Amino acid sequence: MPAIDVKVPKFPESVSEGTLSAWHKKPGQPVKSGEKVADIETDKIVIDVTAPADGVLTEVRQPEGSTVRGDQVIGVIDPAAAAGTVASQAPAPAATPAPLSSLMSTPPPPPKPAPSAPATVQELPEIDLPENEFSPAVRRLIKEHKLNPEEITGHGKGGRITKADILRHLEHSPHLSRQFGSGVPTAPPPAEPAPAAPASSAAQPGDRPVSRVKMTRLRARIAERLVQAQHTAAILSTFNEINMQAVMDIRARYKEPFEKEHGIKLGFMSFFVKATVEALAKFPIVNASIEGDEIVYHQYFDLGIAVSTPRGLVVPVLRNAEQLSLADIEKQIADFGVRAKDGKLALEELSGGTFTISNGGVFGSLLSTPILNPPQSGILGLHRIQERPIAENGHVVIRPMMYVALSYDHRIIDGREAVQFLVALKEAIEDPSRLLLQI
Repeated sequence: MPAIDVKVPKFPESVSEGTLSAWHKKPGQPVKSGEKVADIETDKIVIDVTAPADGVLTEVRQPEGSTVRGDQVIGVIDPAAAAGTVASQAPAPAATPAPLSSLMSTPPPPPKPAPSAPATVQELPEIDLPENEFSPAVRRLIKEHKLNPEEITGHGKGGRITKADILRHLEHSPHLSRQFGSGVPTAPPPAEPAPAAPASSAAQPGDRPVSRVKMTRLRARIAERLVQAQHTAAILSTFNEINMQAVMDIRARYKEPFEKEHGIKLGFMSFFVKATVEALAKFPIVNASIEGDEIVYHQYFDLGIAVSTPRGLVVPVLRNAEQLSLADIEKQIADFGVRAKDGKLALEELSGGTFTISNGGVFGSLLSTPILNPPQSGILGLHRIQERPIAENGHVVIRPMMYVALSYDHRIIDGREAVQFLVALKEAIEDPSRLLLQI
């Protein structure tokens, strides 16, 4: 049977290229049709590359870190090959040394006296590494330098150890580099003793190691959009504070029956989504955007919910939030959170919002000024709930208070609308019956 190409899936129209972030199979390993063999990271989502047929991966044409485009061939599968029979025949990725196992496959010669010599790669003992947890490059470096993976912090997807993590670890462990010749550049010793520096002089560059890690596509895209927002919009922020006692009382009273009925916990975000919709309906300019010299008023409410993931911040969108119940909102947000961490959000779920809610309070933030998510004109920042003394009916009482911030594009939203929007939001949260009566 002819060999079958492993191709990058076709990208959506808004995505032109991606980065091959990880191979889950290496040459010589069997694959099943539909099994994930590689990850492609775009500036918005991670795309799975699956095997088109059963067989053996015989060739990897693009190594990890390569920039790839839709429909590009990145590997080859032989449907007729038996597992393990092509490992020695398959060409390795460009600039990737042969696996340690191939260097150790030749039986050792009969023992004979020999002068002691520094250890070489061939003499290192075989290290048992799970195949699906480490890329070929990472496996080679771990074996070559006799590293303990448990001592290395992984910054890849799901905490996977990447090649950059290995190099960073070696940079901070110079004795490993000197002993095993890693190829990681280290500062050469001076040719002759240098004169003693004055006590006040700064440390030499070689005494302060640094590491460089290339931005992920998502992080680079986030940086681009944040700078774009700062350059194209006149961003201003206004603040208010909300007494959360009424909502907390409702949650305490109905938490168990709500979860029993709907299979999801009752959180704060669903109340803020409903209150935001009501406030946007009263002040539609906050839900609008600018296109050229026109203001586009959206007659629907697609609210972006900022979600933090190991790869960076993503903003999946609640479509037609005005039509959703509290239970529907809680279920969708919970689903977004799980799939965002697994990189399973679809591209269409990350585009088209009309307004965004960002909850920095989950990380302990007490106050912040969120940055707009272009082309939107408003973003609501929620913060930590903190018990504070406030004046209530002439008495000082302790109440659970939250600061809220609205950042808005001052080109089309005046301070009056921004302040009134937050007042409407505050009234709806402090008296949730308004959400039922829509007043």
